Amino acid sequence: MDALAPVARLTALRTAVPEHDLLQDEVAARASEIFAEADGGFLRLAPVYRHAAIERRHSAVPIDWFSAAHGFGERNAAFLEHAVALLEAAARRALDEAALQPGDIDTLVTVCSSGIATPALDARVMQRVGFRPDVQRVPIFGLGCAGGVLGLSRAAAMAQAAPRSRVLLLVVELCSLTFRRQDRSKSNIVATALFGDGAAAAVVTCRDDDEGGRAAPRLGPWGEHTWPDSLDVMGWEVANDGLKVVFSRDIPTLIREDLRPVIDRFLQANGLALSDVDDFVCHPGGAKVLDALEDCFELQRGDLASARRTLRDHGNMSAVTVLFVLRAALDDNARGRQLMTSLGPGFTAGMLLLDVA
Repeated sequence: MDALAPVARLTALRTAVPEHDLLQDEVAARASEIFAEADGGFLRLAPVYRHAAIERRHSAVPIDWFSAAHGFGERNAAFLEHAVALLEAAARRALDEAALQPGDIDTLVTVCSSGIATPALDARVMQRVGFRPDVQRVPIFGLGCAGGVLGLSRAAAMAQAAPRSRVLLLVVELCSLTFRRQDRSKSNIVATALFGDGAAAAVVTCRDDDEGGRAAPRLGPWGEHTWPDSLDVMGWEVANDGLKVVFSRDIPTLIREDLRPVIDRFLQANGLALSDVDDFVCHPGGAKVLDALEDCFELQRGDLASARRTLRDHGNMSAVTVLFVLRAALDDNARGRQLMTSLGPGFTAGMLLLDVA
């Protein structure tokens, strides 16, 4: 990021979750019924529910929904209904926090990878929130779990490009709707122990005269890294009945062995070292991923407290999760230079530095 560029600031960040609570013990019991015919495979994987470090998650649909078969069309219809409602709730909360009206927003950056929407989600939210007809829309699909950090980076870049503008970042993921009851693969069973639903909205601007002004957290610099020959590490496959989860068991190993050099190069390019980072805001992909991140950053076990608490209370909500972690860190009065990280399909690392006064 150009040192002379206007400073993008985070003037609001709010979240929203759907109405249905999924307690982990109840999910494990229901999964044992659904996967009873898994030829012993489920019994071998059943401990994943206990080891996930998750107590509850939120779901767009009640737990009984998972016991029936659902086609792609039905899933996506549910996705459109609930994703738009959650984005509306998060957007209104963020606008209220920033003391703005919908007409004050100049650009919408919308991130999601768990459903298909054409017209895009931002166009649908416009009909309910009342953004200006000339608002610029930037829908982003396919970033997966990296979308929270990379989406915030894109929003900050767009704010810098038009320093008097205000950008609203909208992020939503409804991972629960991708559950496939006939899929006995390890990835699908593990996904049932991890995934939850949620949304977040953030206002990003370079304006000093907005609510919070110069006191709001500063965004940037940011960066990303995509490893070659890594398309099979994480993502979706499109099946007849919906999106089929893909993720490698090697992700914690990749973090321990390959992430630190990427982080060090990013920091060095901006005149910094890891010792200059005061705290970390990391996407909690799972308990093993958090362990690997703490090892990567030379932390003690449990130091990523906001990430672990978010995982416990919400599970892995893909792109949205790191914004929940950031909200929790800010609520805990985080101060100083924060390093945000997330990993997603590509296989890609997203990085963003955030300074909190």
